Amino acid sequence: MARTRAEDFDDKRRAILRAAATVLADQGSERASMSRIAGRAEVSKALLYHYYPGRDALVFAIIEGHLADLDAALATADDPGLAPPARLRALVHAVLDAYRDADDAHKVQLNHTAGLPEPERAAIIAIERRILRRFAAVLALVAPDLPPERRMPATMSLFGMLNWVYMWFREDGPLSRPAYADLATDLMLGGLPALARPPAGR
Repeated sequence: MARTRAEDFDDKRRAILRAAATVLADQGSERASMSRIAGRAEVSKALLYHYYPGRDALVFAIIEGHLADLDAALATADDPGLAPPARLRALVHAVLDAYRDADDAHKVQLNHTAGLPEPERAAIIAIERRILRRFAAVLALVAPDLPPERRMPATMSLFGMLNWVYMWFREDGPLSRPAYADLATDLMLGGLPALARPPAGR
């Protein structure tokens, strides 16, 4: 007979993932043992293994959950009825809002995806590509003259601005999160017309 899932299963799972993301982000993969993670989560090592059979499973759950939340937020924010520049702005705001309080999970994604087994890594990459395709499609509407071969590099450049915000941004700093979302969007909107022109020297 199958075991009945505890009523607080999901709450415990989320607490474990938050604790694990903090340990992995702070200490890196070499020092982030299951024992350390269990201690941070204030659960027994046996209970930790009950939820996640190994560190790879734990890392995958952190990254997959982080990206799934981002993907869902973008799906909600993406309004085809908006003018393309406003649609892009809404997506950029959604990314930075989803990144709020998610620095640890974001660091785990950036630093630990490559170390996952192939099936898990492929699943993560599939979500990342779906997110990038959404942005690339909107950029194509914003700048229809942008050559196709420049569309994905432009998309990746935008995410370069967004993905490294955690390195320098402070919530109590002079620039608010929405204000930086507008700054990043304005940089992209201002630069796209130049990207639509032939590269200098050709």
